[in-house]
Amino acid sequence: MKFEVYCDETLPDLFTSQHPGGRYLMIGSLWLPAEMRDQAKARIAELRQKHGVHGEIKWRKISPAKQAFFIELIDLFMGFGLDMRFRCIAVDRADVNMGLHNGDAELGFYKFYYQVLHHWILDNNEYSIFCDLKRNRDRTRLPTLHRILGHTNRTSAIASVQSLPSPEVVLLQLCDVLLGAASSRMNDRKGMGAAKEAVVAHLEHRLNRASLGATSRAENKFNIFRIQLGGGW
Repeated sequence: MKFEVYCDETLPDLFTSQHPGGRYLMIGSLWLPAEMRDQAKARIAELRQKHGVHGEIKWRKISPAKQAFFIELIDLFMGFGLDMRFRCIAVDRADVNMGLHNGDAELGFYKFYYQVLHHWILDNNEYSIFCDLKRNRDRTRLPTLHRILGHTNRTSAIASVQSLPSPEVVLLQLCDVLLGAASSRMNDRKGMGAAKEAVVAHLEHRLNRASLGATSRAENKFNIFRIQLGGGW
């Protein structure tokens, strides 16, 4: 079966910033069967038209005027059941030893990108992976990620790993919204505004969780993997 995966990140400079904006670097991924892509895009387009929402859909653009749209966007995501799944990784900056990545924060970032993807790639499938466009110092990062995913998942086909501009790809934008919700709880965001709080609370209600936080590996709909770099369970 063919799958598509849409990826985004938040706080990507957390390893190098002198004034970090949070505790956790987070990388998210939205997974769906390739045959459902057009249906998902069409339904999001219908929601846009219903609510008069134009331009790029992003977590940071949630406002009281658009709250109803984003709540229905959460319902759309939930309505696909396990045909549309979300997984993200949370990396505690305090646990990162850059010496293990040759002092290269960008290399470390893509090692964590690998962790987001590898564990949900299953046998006998084909995957096309789309990352939000990001300027890398080393232009071989995505080809290397593609190659390594292929080597470590020999019973599946990694058709492509490529970057696309998120303003042109609505499923990257949906990933951004879901990742923003997860990051808001993991990074304990205060004062983010009533509209964002309402959207997160609605997602928590639909997932039947008291709060978004680290999940077990077996969680298949909305998985938050807090990686334990220091060891442990």
